[in-house]
Amino acid sequence: MGGNVAWLATGSLARREVVRFLRQPARLIGAIAMPLIFWLLIGAGMGDSFRPSGISSEGGFLHYFFPGIVVLCVLFSAIYSTISIIEDRDAGFLQSVLVAPVPSWTIVGGKVLGGAILALGQGGLLLALAPLLGLPVAWWALVSTFAVLALIALSLTALGFVIAWKSESTQGFHAIMNILLMPMWILSGAFFPSQGASTVLAWIMAINPLTYGLSLVRHTLGLDEPSVLERLPSLEMSLGVSVIFLSVMVVWSCRVVRSRSRINR
Repeated sequence: MGGNVAWLATGSLARREVVRFLRQPARLIGAIAMPLIFWLLIGAGMGDSFRPSGISSEGGFLHYFFPGIVVLCVLFSAIYSTISIIEDRDAGFLQSVLVAPVPSWTIVGGKVLGGAILALGQGGLLLALAPLLGLPVAWWALVSTFAVLALIALSLTALGFVIAWKSESTQGFHAIMNILLMPMWILSGAFFPSQGASTVLAWIMAINPLTYGLSLVRHTLGLDEPSVLERLPSLEMSLGVSVIFLSVMVVWSCRVVRSRSRINR
């Protein structure tokens, strides 16, 4: 019975995140339009002047850049969905959940699942536009990439959960995210492969967990040429690191909630 109550609480919190999002349609427009415009402007503007090694003129920089833009959409959607944690704390809702007779992991499960659903939905919409944008993507590649995006969305939402939980205000949260998010994305291989970077940047890219998430997307989406894929981490390694990253983030999220719960009780 207790397990059923815990899962019901988790589902209710996740549903609350989705309902809150649906009541703000401007968030959906912004989440899709910003990466799409970014892809068109940056990709078209740099297409003739910048081409990473191994990319032919047939695909061009737009093809290389698209997986990174999809990951960017998931990244921003997942991270910024966790701002609701700060808002709920300020409104007193989070305090009532903390003292409720349910396990602390239900808060993590509900918030992370709800945020990941939103991020996956927005990233999936952008991914579905690939054929309409003239990108040669097979349907089975879209399905497998969608599954990979689910893994990335869960990991990044859990990361955002930890940072939002420790942030005192939305302003502090935004400051940390601006310092962390863009470098994390840029140094994932979205703009350039690690082979063309300096030694220091190459090492940073090697320890960046998003590098392996983006590598998974590139492997499953199939837009990149074999010469590009050969220099990426293998599919198995990328999947392994991504699963480990998700596990670490979820465990960390549960620990920060459990420590707060002990204080309040």
